[in-house]
Amino acid sequence: MNGIKDYEKKHQKTFCYTISTINIPDNYKIEVPVHIPFEGSIEELSHRIINGFNLPLNVIEELSSELQKFVEQCSIEFYDCQTVDAIESIKNETIEVEDIVKYWEKAFQEETFSFTDNKGPSNDQLFGTAFHKLAHSGPSLDAILHIEYGYAQAVQDIMSRKFRQVTSLTKTQTEEMNYAMDGLNKYSTEDDINALALKHFDDQTLLQGKWNSRLDTLKQEQRTGYREWVMKTVEEMQGVDGLYSPIGNSPISIMTNGFTISNMSLYDMEESFTIHLGSQMKSTHNIRIMSADTLNLLSLTLEENGTVVHHPQRLQTVLELYSQDLKGLVLFIDTNNLDFYSGLAKEFFDICEGSTEFHFDSLQDQLEIIKSDLKVAVENRKCKGPVSNFLSPELQARRNKSKLLQCGDVYITKHSNLASVHLVFHMVIDDSLKSGDINSRHPVILGLRNILKTACSYDITMITIPLFLTHEMTEDMTVPWCQKRAELVLKCVKGFMIESVSLGGSELKTIQFLVPKGISEEVFGILATMVPTIFRVSTPLVFESSEPEIELLTKNKKSTKSKRNSKSK
Repeated sequence: MNGIKDYEKKHQKTFCYTISTINIPDNYKIEVPVHIPFEGSIEELSHRIINGFNLPLNVIEELSSELQKFVEQCSIEFYDCQTVDAIESIKNETIEVEDIVKYWEKAFQEETFSFTDNKGPSNDQLFGTAFHKLAHSGPSLDAILHIEYGYAQAVQDIMSRKFRQVTSLTKTQTEEMNYAMDGLNKYSTEDDINALALKHFDDQTLLQGKWNSRLDTLKQEQRTGYREWVMKTVEEMQGVDGLYSPIGNSPISIMTNGFTISNMSLYDMEESFTIHLGSQMKSTHNIRIMSADTLNLLSLTLEENGTVVHHPQRLQTVLELYSQDLKGLVLFIDTNNLDFYSGLAKEFFDICEGSTEFHFDSLQDQLEIIKSDLKVAVENRKCKGPVSNFLSPELQARRNKSKLLQCGDVYITKHSNLASVHLVFHMVIDDSLKSGDINSRHPVILGLRNILKTACSYDITMITIPLFLTHEMTEDMTVPWCQKRAELVLKCVKGFMIESVSLGGSELKTIQFLVPKGISEEVFGILATMVPTIFRVSTPLVFESSEPEIELLTKNKKSTKSKRNSKSK
């Protein structure tokens, strides 16, 4: 180790320079000490020598050249001596090779760290690691579910009180406005009605703001308390070798009574298949066709015989939150401005806001971020030209001119407070899907292709897709219409799956095709029979044996056993 420290020391050499002038006929010799290796500026040292010895300025170039040659020659000799000494030290075993390795390892680390941001794991990363460990620690999982549902009940209570007060105020305002309208030009004027409408609007805004503020405060307190409880519980579990009871340290003083997981099936009908894709490199996947309400797959609580029960899939969703087996769902929305004010989008928004989001940003905050990114996405679409060669020039031109989301566009939100999914792919649709003449070049079909490629790139191993590209049954959806639409979607998804498998990434293990609730058993049976005709279904080997042979074999075994017993006696 001493040899390594010696290499870091500098050696002093003497630089000699001779000059002769008219005033000084004899050679004038100057000597300057220089540290080797030299880390300064040759030009600066030359000017310092001239100023120190009062030399004429016309020798600056010659002096700098001589000084440069001197420094280079001395540096070469210095490093040569270092190399020879190092080799001799290793030969004579006066220095350990391991010490040299450690020295250069330390030097490399210091050099590398000097160009990097010295940042450790973020709070979200630490919390994710702690939550994953806590969820897989056995009894702690039950405490997690109790706390989440207890917090959700507190949020639902605030929302119920808000709804009752808003409903009561709206009813009172409606009666006041009707009374004023009935007395128009009698005991009220248009100005009075306008003033009353303005007052009603201000009252509604004030009431909504009051309850929204209380709700936001409650959710923030729950989020802070929940995350602190998770971190504290993990620390205490590690300190007592896992003998710590997380329920006793719950942030909810009184645990929720009547906490029951429903054992009912969420699907009216379902059929599962195991399929194979590919000819040489085969991959196995699960295909499931099921009839269910989309919102029932997302809501944390369900109604069963008039009582509230909890979602049976929630357990698995919690365990896989920080894993490589994520679950996604495709949700079709008919709004292109990211405003969840009506229809299925409004119901989805209410489900998300009905409980606190402990792990990610709230849905409203995620939508605000997407809105800010939308401008950049629209500009990129204009600059990069066609999104796909399948789109017609007219449709592509119309898409490029618009500043809003277009049919087939997809944006993603992530959630930890939904029952059976972690991510939701929101796809914009329009009335063209009601027609039965769409083909594989339709923007929604191409959007499904992008969704499957994204799923394989980000560890999403199960995804749910509405088979009819809609969430509700209508009168126009006849049996031939359903067959044609299902055949198109199944064939396109099969092709997209083969393409995604060839690109690599995570394996899409399960694809669930969701049909609207209320479909007839006849139509569902037709859809189930279509899967084996489109996909290569795995068929198990079945061995059959007649009953007489089985009875004969049983009698022979009994007779052999009785003979052995008689001989032993």
